[in-house]
Amino acid sequence: MWKYYALLSAFFAALTAILAKVGVKGIDGNAATAIRTVVVLIVAWGIVAATGDLKAIKELNRTNLLFLILSGIATGLSWIFYFKALETGDVSKVAPIDKLSVAIAIGMAFLFLNEPIEPKVILGATFITAGAIVIII
Repeated sequence: MWKYYALLSAFFAALTAILAKVGVKGIDGNAATAIRTVVVLIVAWGIVAATGDLKAIKELNRTNLLFLILSGIATGLSWIFYFKALETGDVSKVAPIDKLSVAIAIGMAFLFLNEPIEPKVILGATFITAGAIVIII
C-alpha cells in the first residue's frame, strides 16, 4: 500500500509546484508560504478530526514531540526556500532540484537510521543527483 501513497504524494507534490508558481506570482514567497501553511494546518487537523485520530495526541511522548517539532521546522524552512526559488525560477528547474531531497534522504536514512540501501536505490539516487546537477549547470 505504501507504493500507492508514495505515488499519490509525488502527484500532489507536482501539482503543488504548478499551483504554487501561479500563486506566488506578484507576492512575497514568505507570505505565500504562510498562507499555504494555514491551509495545510486546517486540512491536516480536519483529517485528524474526521478520522477520529485525535486520541493519538495523548500517546505522544517527549521524543515524538521533539522530533515532530524539528520536522515541522525543517518543513517550514524547506517551503520558504522552495517558494523563494519559485518566485524567480521555472517550475521545470526548481522542482527537479528540490527533488534532490530524495537522494539526500536516502543518504541520511543510511547514516542516521541504519536503513539498508539496495543497489537499485543507489542507482536511482545517482540518477536523481546527476539530473539535478545537469539542471543546475
